[in-house]
Amino acid sequence: MGPETSRILIVDDIEENLQVLSDTLTQAGFHPLQAKSGERALQVAAKAAPDLILLDIKMPGLDGFETIARLKADPVTADIPVIFISALNQIEDKIRGFQSGAVDYVSKPFQREEVVARVGTHVRLRQAQQAIAAERAKSDRLLESILPPGIAAELKETGSSAPRSYRDVSVLFTDLVDFTRTAAGLTPEVLITELNEMVAAFDAIVLANGCERIKTIGDAYFATCGIPEAKADHALRLATAGLQMRNWLAARNRTAAIQWEMRLGLHSGPAVAGIVGTQRYIYDVFGDTVNLASRLEAASEPMRLNASLASARQIGDDLRCTARGAIEVKGSGPVEMFWVES
Repeated sequence: MGPETSRILIVDDIEENLQVLSDTLTQAGFHPLQAKSGERALQVAAKAAPDLILLDIKMPGLDGFETIARLKADPVTADIPVIFISALNQIEDKIRGFQSGAVDYVSKPFQREEVVARVGTHVRLRQAQQAIAAERAKSDRLLESILPPGIAAELKETGSSAPRSYRDVSVLFTDLVDFTRTAAGLTPEVLITELNEMVAAFDAIVLANGCERIKTIGDAYFATCGIPEAKADHALRLATAGLQMRNWLAARNRTAAIQWEMRLGLHSGPAVAGIVGTQRYIYDVFGDTVNLASRLEAASEPMRLNASLASARQIGDDLRCTARGAIEVKGSGPVEMFWVES
């Protein structure tokens, strides 16, 4: 943004001062706006959002000090920099001006070159601050997209986030059936488009149920509930999300050119979660609960949600859980499993 697009609001009750300052700023490439009173300045500032305000002090009605107080009290205009330009040139006046929130103070009679220089400096400074704020907001959005909100907030506030142990959470794994074979027949563009569509839909479902997607691993989808915020009904929430994901995929298959099926596995128990890495943050969850949830997914069947006894007990009567009996799981021995249905 250059001077030609920077709007400068000039506030003075004397027409001659308004004209001289307007001409001076126009010649310097700025776009001047005018107000002959503090009351009018408040209206123009709120509507036009100038990049800077040149404000006289001695005016009828609202004087400059009252005007800046109202500007700073309004969130819409609070961040607009104000330069006082006044015949009051005692040190007490200047101190009061800075204490009221002004960024600069120009004494009358003024030199045109001085006004242009001070205006230009503060406009450039504001533009730099706005650019920094925009980059910070972009970084915050990126951080929030890869970390749970509470963890992202902690990291922004303190610069770190300690790993935590969770006594009772639920973990869901899903996997696409015959993914490798189907993917081999697709172009990279089509494959990524398919995965993006499914992950976006799954993310929305998981979020709507108060759960958290941890990551995707190829075609696998890894989500939890009860991390980082504890939830008493974590197993029910995550089971509901899993069934909704399956139902979404089944509905998509009725019209989609490429058909996909998924297996789902759910387990509940203790886990550890924390940020891994310093340059590229990854929020991950670890422990036997995670491993067993992955095994339950592998022991599932297409378009079915396979849950452990621990999860089935927590789900209770809210969803139908049909016992499958004990099934041998590598590294865990026989594990009681249940089909979960709506």
